[in-house]
Amino acid sequence: MEKSKKVGGVKRFFLEGAALIMTAFLFIIYMVPFALILLNSFKMKRDIITNPFSFYAKKGYSLENYIKAFEKMDFIKAFGNSLMVTGLSTIAVIILAAMVAYYFTRSKNLFSTIMFSLMAASMIIPFQAIMIPLVSIYGAGLHALNSRFTLIFMHTGFAMSMSVFIYHGFIKSNIPISLEEAACIDGCTKTQTFFRVVFPLLKPTTTTLVILNVLAFWNDYLLPSLVLGRKQIFTLPLSTYAFYGTYSADYGVIMAALVMIVAPVLILYLFLQKQIISGVIAGAVKS
Repeated sequence: MEKSKKVGGVKRFFLEGAALIMTAFLFIIYMVPFALILLNSFKMKRDIITNPFSFYAKKGYSLENYIKAFEKMDFIKAFGNSLMVTGLSTIAVIILAAMVAYYFTRSKNLFSTIMFSLMAASMIIPFQAIMIPLVSIYGAGLHALNSRFTLIFMHTGFAMSMSVFIYHGFIKSNIPISLEEAACIDGCTKTQTFFRVVFPLLKPTTTTLVILNVLAFWNDYLLPSLVLGRKQIFTLPLSTYAFYGTYSADYGVIMAALVMIVAPVLILYLFLQKQIISGVIAGAVKS
């Protein structure tokens, strides 16, 4: 009996060790591109082309790439555009998705069932399949392109399905209807019940969706490139194309620009990572 326990303990030890080594190996492979971008953002173009994997830089390390990137991409204006688009889109998605999910969860009728099924099914449709008709309708038909508000409207629409689906699962499994009945007895209207009772309880899922949507909106290049045509309203991902020439590209400045773009969202994620994990788990159960 003791021998079998020892064998089982040794087997478990080796399995856990192998899993840890594999996880560390995959983590290193995943992080290598990010580490190379950060490393080369401080090197000159010649050193990057000569040996991008080397820590040695013949011309040394400097902040020159960051200074050039900040000036050439008009970082302040592009940052403001990205902040406006991302912020307003995220707020719209959070409020509207929470309200729609609440209606779908509490309204037991054919309409809500069909609409929720259609929203869930729409998540499998790739954006690339509808981007050309989208641009044709909003460009040639409505003449609504070259506007940050059009981009905000589109971001909100494309993010609604996933957000409603996650909110729906959380409300269904974690918010008892007795709380709403108690609020109704106290004289709250349905609107007051939602904003004063239900919505505050959605904090874990709201935090998760804020991060997921901020990451998607902030880093998106394809949709803004189709909607925004004037340099004055470019978001940060679009502004990085200022460093691409016809025959060459300034790789050091591009990498510095990428670091500057990623840094704000990365900091936000590090502060809210615990809430993200708890929110995803809570929304996934009993959905």
